[in-house]
Amino acid sequence: MSLGLLIAVSLGLGALAWLGFLWAVRSGQFDDPEGPKYRMLEDEDEDEERGELPARAARPGEGGAGPPRGRGQAAGPPDGTAP
Repeated sequence: MSLGLLIAVSLGLGALAWLGFLWAVRSGQFDDPEGPKYRMLEDEDEDEERGELPARAARPGEGGAGPPRGRGQAAGPPDGTAP
């Protein structure tokens, strides 16, 4: 009889802990209020070079999508054949 009581108490405590965890997640207790103000100071170009962030398709002022072209490069196919 005492083993059954211990099992019931442990299951009850586990259920209470799970409900407490769900309440904490839903009420925003694990949100990071300090992170955004530090992330805006990070340099994205350095992160892209290290491969931590995906490269953007086009930066403002470059126009069009795809990788930026250097001066004097033709806008032809990437394999170098003429259109």
